[in-house]
Amino acid sequence: MHEIDPKQLTLSPSMLFADDWMLLGAGTEKTSWNTMTVSWGQLGSLWGHGGGMPTAIVYVRPQRYTKLFMDSNEYFTLCAFGPEHKRDLAYLGAHSGKDEDKVKKTSLHPLFFKEGPYFKEAKLVLVCKTLYQAPIVAEGFKDKRLIEDNYPNNDFHDMYIGEIVKVLVSD
Repeated sequence: MHEIDPKQLTLSPSMLFADDWMLLGAGTEKTSWNTMTVSWGQLGSLWGHGGGMPTAIVYVRPQRYTKLFMDSNEYFTLCAFGPEHKRDLAYLGAHSGKDEDKVKKTSLHPLFFKEGPYFKEAKLVLVCKTLYQAPIVAEGFKDKRLIEDNYPNNDFHDMYIGEIVKVLVSD
C-alpha cells in the first residue's frame, strides 16, 4: 500500500458504502478495538478554507459495540475491500465483537496504525480524526416515513464526522 493525498481520491462514495460496504474500526492494539461493517456513509468536503477539509461521515447505532470505541478514541478508520471479501464483511456486520473475536472467523488480518485498526487485505484505507459527533433525532426528519422504515425501535444512529488525515491505496 502507498499513501496518497485525500484530494486525489477518485471513486464513487455511494458504491463504496452502499454496494461494496466498508469496515469501520476504532480503538488501539494496546487497549482494545472493534470493527463493524457499514453501508451508510458519505465522503466529501466540509468546514475549513480553500475548499474545505476532506471528510468522511459514518453512522453507528447506540447498541453497536463499536460505538464504545468510537466514543473513546480520537480516530477511526474505514477500509474498503474487493468483492472476494464480501462474505467476511457480511459476517463482521452480523456478529458482535463483544461476544466473540469475530475477526478470527474471517480471512482478514488486522494491522494497526497508532490511530486505529486496518486490514492487510484492504484496497483502500481512510484514517479519520473525529471532528463532530451527534445523535440523529426524530425531530430532524422532515419525511417521517424514514423513521418508520429505518428506526421502528427508535434506535437512532449517532453521526460521526471525521477529517480524512491519511489515505492508503493498494499497489
